[in-house]
Amino acid sequence: MNFKSLVRGLILTGGMLLAAFAPARAQDNYEIQVYSYDLVDPGHTMVELHSNFTIDGSKTIVDGVYPTNHAEHETIEITHGFTDWLEVGFYIFTSESSGLGVQWVGDHIRPRVSVPKKWHWPVGLSLSNEVGYQRRQFSTDTWTWEMRPIIDKQLGRWYLDFNPTFDRSLHGLSVSQGFVFSPNVKISYDFTKKITGGIEYYGSVGPATEFLPTFQQQHQIFPAVDLNLSPKWEVNFGLGVGLTRSTDHLIAKMILGYRFDF
Repeated sequence: MNFKSLVRGLILTGGMLLAAFAPARAQDNYEIQVYSYDLVDPGHTMVELHSNFTIDGSKTIVDGVYPTNHAEHETIEITHGFTDWLEVGFYIFTSESSGLGVQWVGDHIRPRVSVPKKWHWPVGLSLSNEVGYQRRQFSTDTWTWEMRPIIDKQLGRWYLDFNPTFDRSLHGLSVSQGFVFSPNVKISYDFTKKITGGIEYYGSVGPATEFLPTFQQQHQIFPAVDLNLSPKWEVNFGLGVGLTRSTDHLIAKMILGYRFDF
């Protein structure tokens, strides 16, 4: 084998590996959010609509998973507060893209426990566990589990938030990977009482015991804005840029939520 043939072979192999790993996380663009420590108050219910549009994403079917390019993902999240340390959320995922119409993707349930505010800890600390099903056309893994610790801190006008998330496939092509490390970070600043701006980061670096090569990892940066309209409303929007070839290149997102007294 001559040198040129060897190079072509390496490029082809690299491309096949990239295609194999990319769909596993690319289809997770349904709920793009760095979780804060706060829970929904006991006896109250938060209803949120997550709207995410992939402006520039994957364009071919890989491993039986639909492409993300120009896909509109709408997710309804309903979260009820039970105590000052427990809330439970339920998700309904949908997708709409050209030629496919509106599709139901799957459902997840998410109990979350938190250190009560009355304990006056120096940082906010909670733990979310999300388990659910997604149809095979939208993910290489049909049953998944996400374990998400949440650590945040308000420092004057600055807000720092870290979610060192671990994802695991319970049924699908990624079962053998075990827990995948997917860190999320948010840094924001209160410009006024109503407007907060900052940066959100979303990543997926591979199995926790052995990270993937950089070109197979996923990294996204979202300049984002939060509007603090009232304690009942939650408004967040941003534009995300993928930093690696395995990441959807450009995504617009918006979260609109309202807290009901039931």
